[in-house]
Amino acid sequence: QVQLLESGGGLVRPGGSLRLSCAASGSTSSISTMGWYRQAPEKERELVATITRGGSTNYADSAKGRFTISRVNAKNTVYLQMDSMKPEDTAVYYCNVIVSGAYGPDVAIWGQGTLVTVSS
Repeated sequence: QVQLLESGGGLVRPGGSLRLSCAASGSTSSISTMGWYRQAPEKERELVATITRGGSTNYADSAKGRFTISRVNAKNTVYLQMDSMKPEDTAVYYCNVIVSGAYGPDVAIWGQGTLVTVSS
């Protein structure tokens, strides 16, 4: 019942910046934590950053000091501001939303992924 629409991916030079957006629709009142994951070629999907509904954040060590996750609850949207980007940031980035289950376990919803390429 929750659908995610990602945008903002593309090609950026090393040292440059990109901002990813993920807008949720549907049963948005049940959304708790939102976050971003990424998957590089030949690697497993990994955590980049998460943010709770109240604004508490968590970052992977590789993202600390360079990336900033934020959300606007009124718009049901989560953002990932990526600065000082490096070639190793190249990956498909996936938006993730945790939907609370009133009478069962929480469910993870994933976006379709947006490709970020860092290259000169």
